[in-house]
Amino acid sequence: MLLTEARRAARTGPDGTLVPLDEQDRGHWDQTAIQEGLSLVTSALSLGPAGPYLLQAAIAAVHAEAPCAEDRDWPQILGLYEMLQRVLPSPVVSLNRAVAVAMVHGPWAGLGLLDDLETDKRLADQHRLEAVRAHLLEMTGDHARAQASYRQAASRTSSLPERRYLEDRAARLMPAIR
Repeated sequence: MLLTEARRAARTGPDGTLVPLDEQDRGHWDQTAIQEGLSLVTSALSLGPAGPYLLQAAIAAVHAEAPCAEDRDWPQILGLYEMLQRVLPSPVVSLNRAVAVAMVHGPWAGLGLLDDLETDKRLADQHRLEAVRAHLLEMTGDHARAQASYRQAASRTSSLPERRYLEDRAARLMPAIR
């Protein structure tokens, strides 16, 4: 919780817009909370088998300890998601794992995993699956399909800040499509 709370000031812009983790100004992160969180995670990992909460904290720790977004240890994050999937299988964990797979093995590998999640009723009509698809399609350079997926995701969320963020992502791709 400390690692998540440490990023609070960077999660939204001055106008309330969402700022994704990759784009957050790490200078606004609470370094004292991060150091305490990292220490707690490290200590807890030495005590024995990790449960779902500790694995989630370890994933947050890997994100937090990187000096910049580009320096994150995606193979380690992927390994932690694979462990979490064994301990706490869920479609959301699978979705997050697909993102980690994409970051390690390329966006097409991640997109392949999304196909398996399409039939999961727990994700039906939610925006998350389509938002991840949009992001990965954008990574492949397929801006037309990415834009359509961002719009689909925006239409499925009830959160106004999330809707605005997804619509902005779709709009940002307009020049690339023409």
